[in-house]
Amino acid sequence: MSTSIEQLIHSAPDYAYAPEEETRTPSVAPSLTYSDDSDDQEEPQPPPRRRRASTRLIAKSPADVQRITGESTQQLLNRCCGGGCCMNLSKKNEGVEYEHIPFPDNEAFRSLGLKIDGIPTTLTNVPDLPEQTAFLQSIRQGFSSQPLVDSTISVGNQGASAAIETSFQNLTLEDLDTSIQPPSYVTPHPPHHVFPAKLVNTRELTKPGAEKRTYHFDLDITNYPDEEGVDFKVGGAIGISAPNDTAAVDLVFDLLLVPRYLRDKSVLLRTTRGRWPTVWGKDRARELVTTRRALLTWCSDIQSYPPTKPLLRILAEYALDPNEKKILMFLCSSEGQGVFCDFRTGPYISLAQILSAFPSAKPPLDLLLTVLQQLMPRFYSLSNDPHKSYEECDKKQHRIIEIAVTVQEVADWQAGSRTGVGSGFFERQARKFLEAQRTGGKAPEIHIPIFKGLMANPLAKEFVSDGPMLLIGAGVGIAPFRGFVQHRLKNANCANKVWVLQGVRDSLVDELYGGEWGVHEDKVKKVIESRRGESRYVQDEVLHQAELVWSIINSVDGRVFVCGSSKGMGEGVEEALIKVARQKGNLEYEEAKKFWGLKKDVGQYITETW
Repeated sequence: MSTSIEQLIHSAPDYAYAPEEETRTPSVAPSLTYSDDSDDQEEPQPPPRRRRASTRLIAKSPADVQRITGESTQQLLNRCCGGGCCMNLSKKNEGVEYEHIPFPDNEAFRSLGLKIDGIPTTLTNVPDLPEQTAFLQSIRQGFSSQPLVDSTISVGNQGASAAIETSFQNLTLEDLDTSIQPPSYVTPHPPHHVFPAKLVNTRELTKPGAEKRTYHFDLDITNYPDEEGVDFKVGGAIGISAPNDTAAVDLVFDLLLVPRYLRDKSVLLRTTRGRWPTVWGKDRARELVTTRRALLTWCSDIQSYPPTKPLLRILAEYALDPNEKKILMFLCSSEGQGVFCDFRTGPYISLAQILSAFPSAKPPLDLLLTVLQQLMPRFYSLSNDPHKSYEECDKKQHRIIEIAVTVQEVADWQAGSRTGVGSGFFERQARKFLEAQRTGGKAPEIHIPIFKGLMANPLAKEFVSDGPMLLIGAGVGIAPFRGFVQHRLKNANCANKVWVLQGVRDSLVDELYGGEWGVHEDKVKKVIESRRGESRYVQDEVLHQAELVWSIINSVDGRVFVCGSSKGMGEGVEEALIKVARQKGNLEYEEAKKFWGLKKDVGQYITETW
């Protein structure tokens, strides 16, 4: 952040802020939220700025922040873009001339909810057009000495046609079905390349009436390439290279006026720097043959990130309508900083939505690819013991891994709601499979592009064969515990005690894996409902089971695992565990908190929350 949250909430600035400096964020090596090297690190904060005499202190404590903004300090921090505009959203500068222009007359623009009360005739601190780092060059069949230039694509360094022709002769489009897996240059975790695992079976775990839909997937990994030293683990996870929805990709192509006959045609991609489109490649220039569809499907995120100023600046540069251009330039300027802040911290805005809102802006595809964020892999915990799960098919034994996926939905200006990139992809694949089953036809060949390698997460690393274990989870966070229980119950003895506290809203519609935990399920698992019966939460049961919790955490090799959403469940369970330590250990609050911190350090208290 360019302005610390402490400065933001403690002072009311009396100067105009410069626009937020935004460049394309370099793609970072993907890591699981629970890997050792991916712990959230606090950004180094600048030294406190001396408060001017003209500045009045408006907040002295988190309680003041809650009273003034209606949000907690953390909520404000999460929403803040760092531009320092939250304290001055609607103030007009005296002596500045404003003009009122007609806004674009379309539903997409209205859905943006821009609160623009006049645009200054003079704008300041408008950023320059971002540097273009990706270039697309059409390939003429036969590699003539004058490469064909696609009229919808901008080309850099056209004078080097001889060098380009030589590159054409050395590069060809790989023979790979990119409808089921990404191009090989997409390497989320080398040397483990993406493998299209066949979908063997799927089913919906939740029932009609559940607040969220959750699906179970059986994936065939029999032919997964052998990699030395790495295997699927109990409690581990797999990476998923989920593509953008085909319909969403075609809509972007349509809005950019990219002809249909060019979308799947071979094209030379040249980049001048960065990791894109590889995900985990080195930061360097690249030259490869691909297709426009592959790049937009597998490499660039078109719906998960808020609009950036580089994107808006590009749209402004190519907007033919003068009023659209003025609005876009205003959003990029210092004067439009407050509106821009509201814009990017409001409802989710997809690329198609903003292109529809400013229909006269048709930038070149390769320039747009320069500023779009990298499409990153998603990660899902295994819900079975991968060493014990096999299935007989075609007189052969197939190795199966299982995962559970909850569909995430956000508001959408056109459809009302839309699914996330990863969970939406899983639901589309599940529906294809289930529709084929319903109609009695042969199940189609459906694949999920997976990879392994990032398996050393705490849930897997701290799983042991001996010692008592308490598993606390809610929602889809319960999935990895199923594999734990399957493994432990198959090797049950007096030292292998395991207990599960599962939080659900209503067990009739959203209890995951009911009846699938083994022959001793009724003895090891307790379901706590928040919307039926006593209406209790899983953290309430933690307090009720204080004796059990304290006994397990103080046993040799005893472990307490927590998995699920950090909001509500994760925070509530943490506070409940602190209360247990205070009650049973006769500790003060800070001592109890330190107790659980030490247990986490030695691998006895393991959390995976998001």
